[in-house]
Amino acid sequence: MRPQLLGASYSVYVRIVRLALLEKGVAFDHQEVDIFADGGPPADYARLQPFGRIPALVHGDFTLYETGAITRYVDEAFTGPALQPTDPKARARMNQIISIADSYLYRSLVWGIYVARDDAAKNNVAIDQTAFDKAVARSRRSLTALADLCAGPWLLGEAFSLADLHLAPMIAYGRVTDEGRSLLQEQPRLSAWWERMNARASMVATRFGAEG
Repeated sequence: MRPQLLGASYSVYVRIVRLALLEKGVAFDHQEVDIFADGGPPADYARLQPFGRIPALVHGDFTLYETGAITRYVDEAFTGPALQPTDPKARARMNQIISIADSYLYRSLVWGIYVARDDAAKNNVAIDQTAFDKAVARSRRSLTALADLCAGPWLLGEAFSLADLHLAPMIAYGRVTDEGRSLLQEQPRLSAWWERMNARASMVATRFGAEG
């Protein structure tokens, strides 16, 4: 039975799951669910995700939410290239990178820089420079930490993993802005990783309009 992914294509976290499914070669159905639509998500979505966030996955009679849980399930429930290392240290490093991206980078790079720039442009208002500068500083700290951990050519070294899939959509949004591109350019190791990552078929297939 084909799994069904629910969530909006614009979402970083929906894209992470789409990347995992594509990298595994899993055929799936995708239902757009926009949590920012007038009135919020459909009422029946609450039975799948009681917190009203995206994504959620339905696979037969099994439902799951939280991106990290979904991508690990996808990797373990379906055939295809393994996306998690078996070595305990490598697996711990993968989880560390994912946690850094979630806890420190996402809010500052995607919301603090990309969304702040986009909202200011759409509404023709001045950006909150103090908050924006803080987001740039926090993003720089996070990207520096991730670059220090990047073992190249992929984040874990020779093994492609969920860590790569988790970070890439965040970087993609950041790079839409001048500040995000400059921050990435400050990190040559991470920049080289991005060039390889951005060329993968799964990334090409899931690009959004602003990426160009």
